[in-house]
Amino acid sequence: MPDANCYIHKDVTVDYEAVRFVSIIDLTADIFDRYEGLIYVAPCGIVVRAIGLLITNKFTDPAVVVIDTGGRFSISLLSGHEGGANELALKVGNLLGAEPVITTTREALKFLIIGVGCRRGISAGVIVEAIREALSSSGARIDEVRYIASVDIKADEEGLQEASHILGIPLRLISSEEIRETRRVFHHSEFAQRKVNLPAVAEPAALLAGKRTKLIMRRMIWKGVTVAIAKESFTS
Repeated sequence: MPDANCYIHKDVTVDYEAVRFVSIIDLTADIFDRYEGLIYVAPCGIVVRAIGLLITNKFTDPAVVVIDTGGRFSISLLSGHEGGANELALKVGNLLGAEPVITTTREALKFLIIGVGCRRGISAGVIVEAIREALSSSGARIDEVRYIASVDIKADEEGLQEASHILGIPLRLISSEEIRETRRVFHHSEFAQRKVNLPAVAEPAALLAGKRTKLIMRRMIWKGVTVAIAKESFTS
């Protein structure tokens, strides 16, 4: 089998070049040690059976992420921390507009989401300042933060990406369409509506990036950065 990044079942029609396979189990046995990360679009059960006998060590096994066929969830299945599956699941989720599913204990215990809106080209240092100021004002700690959340049109915002890296907090991107269509209550921004055709960014991004969320700090503006903080509840 030639080396490739894309493998498609023989019965699926696509208009791009890919290596064809018949069995996920046989394919996985062949490529498991070939890549640092594997992304499956398949049921979790099939993937679990495929990797079950191949798993050896969390420090050497590849990151495994599973996407459901509807593209709704991006699931970190294997090597979450050490192998980078948590980060990979988030990246794939951002690309597809899918919800990342990360169940490792370290992430599951974090319950704050920081929504960020910013002017184009703003520096990472100012974004970091704004986030730290918001956390201080709300009495929250940085180790309680699960995500920095913004809108998908900020995917190429270098300052935002760098701020996420500096703080060690994953960046989750919410689709513009989801923000426009949500019925969640938040303060609307004339500036955001005028500039990016959105009712707001920081507050809805914070609310939509988690489950059963409520704002514990309404939007705060710091040197051109808008920040809001939402808290997730673990009970319905």
